[in-house]
Amino acid sequence: MALSDYLVTDDLTIILALVAAGLFLLHNLYKPQALVHPILLGRQSDVARVRNPKESAVYRNYSTGMLGRFPLRPTKDQHVLLDLVKPDADAPRTLWSTKITNPELRARVANVGAGLLRLTGIAPQESNVLLLLNDSLEFIVADLALASLSIPSLTLSSLALLSPVFENHAPSVIISQAEFLPQLLELVYEANESSQHTIVVVGDISSAKLPRSNNVKIVKWEDVEREGASADKPALPVPNPEDVFTVSFFETPAGPEGVQLTHQNLTAGVAATRALMPPSSAMSPLDTILSAYPLSSPYGRAVAYTALFEGTSFVTVDSTKLIKPEGATSATGLKDLRTTVSYSTSSPTILFVRPDHLTSLSDTILQEAKKASWLLHNFAWRHKLAGILEGYITKQSLWDRLVFDSARVKVMGKGAGTVRAVIVSGGALEAQAFTPARIALSVPVINAHAHPLVAGPVFASHALDLQTFGTGTPGAESTSAADAYAFTYLAPVGPPSVNVEAKLSGVDDTAVEAGADPVGLLHVRGPSVGRPLSVTPEEEPQEEELRGWRATGERAKVAPNGTFKVVVGSKA
Repeated sequence: MALSDYLVTDDLTIILALVAAGLFLLHNLYKPQALVHPILLGRQSDVARVRNPKESAVYRNYSTGMLGRFPLRPTKDQHVLLDLVKPDADAPRTLWSTKITNPELRARVANVGAGLLRLTGIAPQESNVLLLLNDSLEFIVADLALASLSIPSLTLSSLALLSPVFENHAPSVIISQAEFLPQLLELVYEANESSQHTIVVVGDISSAKLPRSNNVKIVKWEDVEREGASADKPALPVPNPEDVFTVSFFETPAGPEGVQLTHQNLTAGVAATRALMPPSSAMSPLDTILSAYPLSSPYGRAVAYTALFEGTSFVTVDSTKLIKPEGATSATGLKDLRTTVSYSTSSPTILFVRPDHLTSLSDTILQEAKKASWLLHNFAWRHKLAGILEGYITKQSLWDRLVFDSARVKVMGKGAGTVRAVIVSGGALEAQAFTPARIALSVPVINAHAHPLVAGPVFASHALDLQTFGTGTPGAESTSAADAYAFTYLAPVGPPSVNVEAKLSGVDDTAVEAGADPVGLLHVRGPSVGRPLSVTPEEEPQEEELRGWRATGERAKVAPNGTFKVVVGSKA
């Protein structure tokens, strides 16, 4: 039989061949491309070449490198706190419910500073002021005014810390919410002190029943601003970036602890917070930041001052309130996120939230999508998951328009079309929660790790790192049930942030030399890391390579690609 006899085809064969070729081309042309090259995700930390016995090597963010200089500020012009409010940026933005420009904000800061000096008698570099304020514009104004006067502020993560702080670090002046004034006066009375106390009150106290106290002077916030506006502004020296501008108190298993933060700690924290977003989608004045972290915490302050520096609008959820109405309980999850509707800000675009917010939001969206069409939801889930496995995510796909867009609108309202990134930290986030969140929201979800000693993130995953890993089984290096759970099921929190270096102590040298991942107690160092009150300057090691390391009291494990997993809340 001749060869030509084998090549005889009919029209159907030709059509089927063309269809097969067309499908092959369509599959390859429309297959989503990864948003970031996998090679870049394979080495996210730069690792020191040597390590000390019983310690891991030192890890830095790969973009910084072992020889790179840590960013100390967002740009070269921000040296102290007030510099973050750029005077040449006069576009209005909304902070909580107040529309204000930078020149107006700086004017209010100057007025409050002058008013506090005249009405309360505080002295620069000598006094300190306790802030018992909820997150608000008044907190920002007071914080900036005190920092500009070189007067450290004291903040609390919980009202349970008020008594020990009041006893051991007696404040010169207290700035308090009106709702807390009766309890505060009772505390002053029970302290049985003969010294004079000055309390600046934010809010209306006309209807409050206040106990009498002869050694308490009450000043209204409005009077402070009015007095400062009519007074001559004193010429004060510009604070040094190394000056302590605040002491933030927080609870530890061993009792209350405080961390001293300098101006440089906070400007470095802002630089690290800005770096969470990739340059292609950097923060801008068009954004609105929603934060679930109180300004009384270093991380919450870094997020808020990042918003001030970028000129974005800013709002916080109700669970950040230090002082809540009597009988009120803190909302969680989606209910807490919806508390921001009481503020007249535009829809948020960047969310700084806790794990309970993320899981509640994504679970509710997926439930709404299933209600609309169970069959379409299954098809949409499979196609969205295939894109994520390829390293690609978008809100503009056909399946978003058919299934998820309407579900997002039902759950998020206007925010369904505006939210473009979610940064989650403040607790344990399971790895299996990441994929549903990415499918439901279809925006970058960044997993970060924060600590009370650090202004800004300690670790943060790459915004476009969509990798998923199997849970596997606990390794032999996991010495406790908590470790086994964390290192098996929790999501990685990424490499160190751009100005933090990390190392682990107490590691098993034999296991590490055999190729096991290092596991140990986490220590961090960098310009965004504050100094605990329990560590005096005299106790700092003299050797440069040992100076500045802070124990976080947490256990961590580092993977070969330089990403960390942290047991949140573990004891050292």
